[in-house]
Amino acid sequence: MPIVKRTKGIAEVVQYLLLTLMLAIGGTTVVGQTGSDRMSASFSKSSLGDLASFLKKNTGYTIFYDPRHSDSLAITLDVKDVALDSLLKVALKNTDYFYGLDQDNRYVFISYKRPIVTSLPPAFTDQRQASAPLLRTRRAEAVDLMGGAAMPAIKATLENKVYEIGAKTGEVPPGNVVLAGYVRYLATGEPVIGASVVSESPRVGVVTNQYGYYSLSLPRGRNVISVSGIGIRPARRQIVLYSEGRVNIEVIDQVQALKEVVISSDKAVNVRNVQMGIEKLSIQTIKQVPTVFGETDVLRVVLTLPGVKSAGEASTGFNVRGGAADQNLILYNDATIYNPSHFFGFFSAFNAEGVKDVELYKSSIPAYYGGRLSSVLAVTSREGNKKKFTGSAGIGLLTSRFNIEGPIWKDRTSFMFGGRTTYSNWLLKSLPGKADYKNSDASFSDLDIHVSHQFNEKNNLYVTGYYSNDKSNLASDTTFRYNNQNVSVKWKHVFNNKLFSVITGGYDGYRYNNYSNTEEEDSYRMKFDIRQLSAKADFNYYIGNEHTINTGLSSIHYSLNPGTFTPEGGESLIVRRDMEDEKALESAVYINEKFDVSTAFTINAGIRYSLYQNLGPKTVSKYAPGLPVDEGNLLEIVQYKKGETIKTYHGPEYRLSARYAFGGDFSIKAGYNTMRQYIHMLSNTTAIAPTDIWKLSDLNIKPQHGDQVSIGLYKNFKSNTIETSVEGYYKRMKDYLDYKSGASLVLNEHIERDVMETRGKAYGLEFMIKKLAGKMNGWVSYTYSRTLLKTDNKEDGEIVNGGNYYPGSYDKPHDFTLVGNFKFSHRYSFSLNTTYSTGRPITLPVARYWYGGGPRLLYSDRNGYRIPDYFRVDFGINIAGNHKVHQFAHNSFTLGVYNLTGRKNAYSTYFVTEGQRIKGYKLSIFGSPVPYINYNIRF
Repeated sequence: MPIVKRTKGIAEVVQYLLLTLMLAIGGTTVVGQTGSDRMSASFSKSSLGDLASFLKKNTGYTIFYDPRHSDSLAITLDVKDVALDSLLKVALKNTDYFYGLDQDNRYVFISYKRPIVTSLPPAFTDQRQASAPLLRTRRAEAVDLMGGAAMPAIKATLENKVYEIGAKTGEVPPGNVVLAGYVRYLATGEPVIGASVVSESPRVGVVTNQYGYYSLSLPRGRNVISVSGIGIRPARRQIVLYSEGRVNIEVIDQVQALKEVVISSDKAVNVRNVQMGIEKLSIQTIKQVPTVFGETDVLRVVLTLPGVKSAGEASTGFNVRGGAADQNLILYNDATIYNPSHFFGFFSAFNAEGVKDVELYKSSIPAYYGGRLSSVLAVTSREGNKKKFTGSAGIGLLTSRFNIEGPIWKDRTSFMFGGRTTYSNWLLKSLPGKADYKNSDASFSDLDIHVSHQFNEKNNLYVTGYYSNDKSNLASDTTFRYNNQNVSVKWKHVFNNKLFSVITGGYDGYRYNNYSNTEEEDSYRMKFDIRQLSAKADFNYYIGNEHTINTGLSSIHYSLNPGTFTPEGGESLIVRRDMEDEKALESAVYINEKFDVSTAFTINAGIRYSLYQNLGPKTVSKYAPGLPVDEGNLLEIVQYKKGETIKTYHGPEYRLSARYAFGGDFSIKAGYNTMRQYIHMLSNTTAIAPTDIWKLSDLNIKPQHGDQVSIGLYKNFKSNTIETSVEGYYKRMKDYLDYKSGASLVLNEHIERDVMETRGKAYGLEFMIKKLAGKMNGWVSYTYSRTLLKTDNKEDGEIVNGGNYYPGSYDKPHDFTLVGNFKFSHRYSFSLNTTYSTGRPITLPVARYWYGGGPRLLYSDRNGYRIPDYFRVDFGINIAGNHKVHQFAHNSFTLGVYNLTGRKNAYSTYFVTEGQRIKGYKLSIFGSPVPYINYNIRF
């Protein structure tokens, strides 16, 4: 404890009164520290005089206070490397003392039971601003952006300081100027995505984008802006605007008390946001939902949202509002992920330790996204801690993971590196009938790295790399291997407060490599891969609080190998087969505008024009028009040269959404969008599998088209802590690919002869109640939906179900989900996940008959029956370690049970001929409760 003399009381009182009088008549404002003076201190039951002497010696600040009221004050604190403002907050917490700071003269004022006002009344300011400067605080170096010169951004870290922006003048001219900047976490320097930045008067606000950037048009003069967001402590900043400028705001994490609180972050964002059909999940929310084997799983949590369904238990592919699994664009930092699953679909491809948040667009898809019919799932990773080195790790029954991050150049360059692996063979050996799995093997691993560098206030560079690898062999003679490879580079440039751009280039690849070498003469290897190079430029132009324009262009070059089949080893008798490569170029240009017609009515309108070119070299079959596509109607075979255009498709895609708000807690929204998809997935399963093949649109296979109209009602209760919504939609699909009976999809050189151009429609209602505040939180969702397909094109040569509509393979009319979390204390909480859905459609044999001297099966109409309904309950307990601030690492345990009731949910059905009888069986992935435990550490 520092021992110093007590400051003389009478002299201090006189100085205190004189300076207080100066505040009232001279225009000086008491403000907070800039953050340049940082210190460490440890006090145990010390007096206010001891604190004053310590600060005078170490910072040069003079402390003014009345010693008559300080005798009973005993200060105890232990802080390291903090600003003066933070130190005083800790020292005077839960006392009757208030403080203020004068940065110019390095004074600290401490009062007893009387708050110190750090800003002048507006009326006082209005009377004096024509004759005297408003403030006499130290002003950051600034140049008026209106003159075209650059101005360094001001870092606004304190609530008790008034920040002057722009070139100071004796008189503040009328009119509006643009204030822009970034909202970042104080502890890590990472951007805060989706934070609300709102001016108190006039009441205008925006939401930060994925880089934490905001832009507001505000009147010159004094303004107060508030910042709030999920998981951050609400903050206020006082500013005086003389001209355009930039203010970067640093915020801290919000530690929620156990009692009911109002999270002002994202408050009523579901009501205010003009776009509908959007679901946002933070990583904190995702980690609370129990999943199989206890591994935090992004896609499993996405499946709990209304309108999102899965084909089966162990399937990571998902269906959104009646769309197929390949109609979802899955992005990881804008890189396309073609197979988002690990370990037969039990795990998703995303390491949750590095994920920041997830956005799912089910309708009102922004114009800068394209290429898929149903949805866009955008997963964003963290940039890495710019302040210090941190990390986390976890170990479970099947997987382990780690993540490390930190600054390469403090406050400028950061990195994040993470990975996962599995050790599941012990589980395979423990399965019943383990002799069948003696030679089985299943493993996966993934690595991702992110580097972020800030050259200056106008230029940022982001580099992302991702690699995943799977290898499996389950009691069969075939080994499956597949992997994703992704690299992307982004350059963000800020032209001025109104305009910034993001230039992105990347490489995305997916390949599988399956082989069998059990029998030497039949040993083979089969490969498939898809590679794409992409480039795009996006521009965001902020006209004012009522108008924001987004525009840009993009291009993707596809190079696809549909498959090679080669002998494995010198003894193999397999004949080599090589499919011709496919190449195409998909380009697009878009423009989108958000227009606030009034405070209640907002329109978001955009158009995207896409151009697709199927390119040579390629051998193409041409068929007689108006007749079935088969060998008998083949007209000619044409050989196209390298780079030659085989077929061009193009057309506009419209995006329109509108919102009308009835007050701050109720709104109605409507939306309409059209989409085009030029790439198709050929699969024998309803879920994504390692043997899936992707096919580009060409002369004989048209691109898919779809449009959707939707309407929704949004109402919040209890100070916006309970969100409710009802959304209805109707979707049409055209040229979706379904398959003829007995179709061969693998290594088929004439796949156009085995597919059918199918029309479809999907409609439904989605209900959701969400509560994200308080010790009990979660959501309840219910969806009623139908997906119906129709094949009646005579050119296909086959008509399904007499040309009538039939259910799609992922048509599940009823779907109910309950996700609940209850926090007993800061260390103990439990989670519950309950889900029910209608069984998916299947085609069954309904009769047996004799033909050609043997028995034959007669099948029902396509998808005329259903497997049993699905029901599952999961339960998890989260146990955190102690919450001491000063310790090397924080640990926690996660334990629970997946499929608590042990229900044998059917994944599929199959039939086996046994003697003269045909018997049907159900296949269940998890037929019993699956307990799990994970140990997590964070440092």
